[in-house]
Amino acid sequence: MAFWEEKTLEQMSTAEWEALCDGCGRCCLIKLEDEDTGTLITSDVRCQLLDGDTCACTDYPNRQTKVPDCIKLTIDNVREIPWIPVTCAYRRMAEGKGLAWWHPLVSGDPNTVVDVGVSVKGRTFLETEVDPETWEEHAVDWPEYEPPEVL
Repeated sequence: MAFWEEKTLEQMSTAEWEALCDGCGRCCLIKLEDEDTGTLITSDVRCQLLDGDTCACTDYPNRQTKVPDCIKLTIDNVREIPWIPVTCAYRRMAEGKGLAWWHPLVSGDPNTVVDVGVSVKGRTFLETEVDPETWEEHAVDWPEYEPPEVL
């Protein structure tokens, strides 16, 4: 039996916890907050450290130093952060849903997350290349897309 099928998030080792990330890059998209309603809006603008082609952090060990508002997902906050995508393995596990069929640990293919449209690969703009005054023009709803449970 696979570790994610027999352990809770609390029981996982650091390596197992890190392996849960499907590499979609959705959590590294800049979120905007509507000042009037408090509604969070996801943009297609990515963090300065996210590689738009690989969806990997270019300096993962130092990300919180280089990007002070980078939030490290932990067992303590994963159930509390409202913007965690519905497709996120950490959220799915916390909600008792298990990993989706397209998750690389299940499918055995790291490209499945791209194939089903969950990944942000090739669909974003680098934070340092976008004028903050135009971020509202970058509001998108596709990061909320959730593929069907079974194809």
